[in-house]
Amino acid sequence: MMNIRKASERGHAQHGWLDTYHTFSFADYHDPQWMGFRSLRVINDDLVMPGAGFGTHPHRDMEIITYVLRGALEHRDSMGNGSIIRAGNLQYMSAGAGVQHSEFNPSKDEAVQLLQIWILPDTRGAKPRYAEKSLHDAPTGKWHLMTSKTGRDGSIAIHQDADLWLAKLEAGQRIAYLLARGRHAWIHVAEGEVELDGRTLSGGDAAAVSGESQLALSAKQSSRVLLFDLS
Repeated sequence: MMNIRKASERGHAQHGWLDTYHTFSFADYHDPQWMGFRSLRVINDDLVMPGAGFGTHPHRDMEIITYVLRGALEHRDSMGNGSIIRAGNLQYMSAGAGVQHSEFNPSKDEAVQLLQIWILPDTRGAKPRYAEKSLHDAPTGKWHLMTSKTGRDGSIAIHQDADLWLAKLEAGQRIAYLLARGRHAWIHVAEGEVELDGRTLSGGDAAAVSGESQLALSAKQSSRVLLFDLS
């Protein structure tokens, strides 16, 4: 079974310094039909203007993943971490027992676009932790494991049985994914246009998949696709 979530159906907020689209209910956007999918709670497509950002604020008991699509994002947190995450790279922060952080666009003239992802943890009150992973030079035409429960194959270990995969595809490239029995998938097209089992998905579109064993993707143009393999 496949349920399509079109980009045009998402929640939208324009704050001047921030232009954001919400795949699931978030902040002032509430839709009881789209509160999340399995342990996946938030996918926000954020465009942050030059010199602007999210001031210091707290989180707890949430696995927070940021994937920068273009531009750069400056991060600081109460654990002492401070770095700039550039386009194509991934940042992970487990809020656990509590953490404060800020995220800013350090550029004076270029907006930064990012996907802000929240996953519900399977452990509450854990010690906060932080990690980064470079995927800027990841080759096209294959799946790259970004996060997993165990941190296998060089992925970032998170507090949830949630494998997050990235596929970078050039026009005409095809790729398949085998979904184990009892698992569920959420496919989010970060950019470009692909065909998923005969359904066309463009940037911002997504699909919830359950009860399937194999997913087939083909790119109609240069694309980036995230796949969440969830329990």
